Amino acid sequence: MVYIALVLIFLVILICIWALRIHITTKNSRILTEHIPGPPSYPILGCVGEAIKIKPDKLLEASYETQAKYGSIIKIWMVGHLFICTSNIELYEQILAHPTQSRKSILYKILKPWLGTGLLISDGQKWHTRRKIITPTFHFTILEQFIEVFDRQSTVLLDCLSERADGKTPFDIMPYICSAAMDIISETAMGVNVNAQTDKNMPYTMAVKEMTSLSMWRFIRTYLNNEMVFSILHPFKKLRQTKLISIMHKFTKSVIEERRRELEIRLKSEKYITDHDPHGIGIRKHMALMDVLLQATTADGVPLSDEDIREEVDTFMFEGHDTTTTALCFTLYLISRHPEVQQKLLDEIYDIFGKRIAYPFTITKLNELKYMECVIKESLRLYPPVPIIGREITEDFHYTHSEIGDGVLPAGTQLMMYLFHGLRDESVFQNATQFIPDRHRDSSITSPFIFVPFSAGSRNCIGQRFAMLEMKSVLCKILREYELLPLGLDIKLILGIILRSETGMQLGMKKRVTT
Repeated sequence: MVYIALVLIFLVILICIWALRIHITTKNSRILTEHIPGPPSYPILGCVGEAIKIKPDKLLEASYETQAKYGSIIKIWMVGHLFICTSNIELYEQILAHPTQSRKSILYKILKPWLGTGLLISDGQKWHTRRKIITPTFHFTILEQFIEVFDRQSTVLLDCLSERADGKTPFDIMPYICSAAMDIISETAMGVNVNAQTDKNMPYTMAVKEMTSLSMWRFIRTYLNNEMVFSILHPFKKLRQTKLISIMHKFTKSVIEERRRELEIRLKSEKYITDHDPHGIGIRKHMALMDVLLQATTADGVPLSDEDIREEVDTFMFEGHDTTTTALCFTLYLISRHPEVQQKLLDEIYDIFGKRIAYPFTITKLNELKYMECVIKESLRLYPPVPIIGREITEDFHYTHSEIGDGVLPAGTQLMMYLFHGLRDESVFQNATQFIPDRHRDSSITSPFIFVPFSAGSRNCIGQRFAMLEMKSVLCKILREYELLPLGLDIKLILGIILRSETGMQLGMKKRVTT
């Protein structure tokens, strides 16, 4: 008994020291943010009790209620961590445009076991180096090569959708789009075709989908963001996560090794052809992100390691697969509910690519789809695939705010920007909850700091041009072939790393008859 009592006393002392340390280290932050409204906060624990009560499927509803009560900038304390949640576009611009406030929030750490410290999570010199290396991947000449992949995989998608196009039965289109996006990103990022649309049981594609779902499940349960807490409370899910990561890493590493061998052979072949054929006939033109990374070096001339390449490829597989899937699905859902928009899109497609014979896709022609671009942008505004982005304030940041005046966000603050709410701000977007594609012809809302579904500033989405071309290609294919019908359940939104619908993305389809 004495031993147990001593252990208990020791634990109490440790807790007291920990609590005192939190109290001391957060004193300056509490003083600087005392004027910012927010829910009641208990000493040390902050708002943990209230946060645990919120069910994940009620997170969106809770965010609306909190914003209605406290305004567009809200202070929330969570066990020594200060979170500032905002939907204010005025504050977005100040943070996103700042040259040094670019570190991602601690909430993204749940992705680190899978993605490592690739472009999404890294910061500082490593981020700058990787960004500089990867940027050329999205040059016009390389994007032009990807168009053929978009076209071919979209054709496979049409065949898969044919089984559901009876004109009367609603279905969830998301699994079909998800598989198509997986095929596209795997071929463009890794240079391999995983056949996700035709082979539903490939271990790698199944692991990516399951790991994405597991990550989102953890993200909306903030107390599970800590890896140790997750391991203790959900040991079997932790084991499953470890297994999934092992499957994905093993596959990516094997592809890297194979592509490295192919690259060495190809470079020797190209040197021979260059020496004997100045026109370069026979040189392989199609490149993948992985090929760029295999040939890249840092500023010091050091090649990237296989682990460096794996981090970036896995990051692209996550970001380029799930976000594009979500954006396309919401766009298709909205088009199915707005027949006048669907007809205008079809007219534009026929005008640019022909009605009877479909001319091949090119970047130039896809860029001419101006109305389609407005439709996609309006879908992204209403349903941004990444509804919340987070930044960690690295040094005391002085801001101005029309509601609460000027102030300072102290270093260490976790700033959560609720894009979902900001993009529906009535003071910026008239009739903000309505689907009005033509609003994007208005230059007053085209500022990169007002329309921010791809984020903005130095850490904006590096693949946004890629994503837009991919979405246009897929939409062109589907709308030429099928009429979208307003069938099935309405969407029921769930906030997370990626915006989701609890009811899926339901619509109907029927074969289009052209005359």
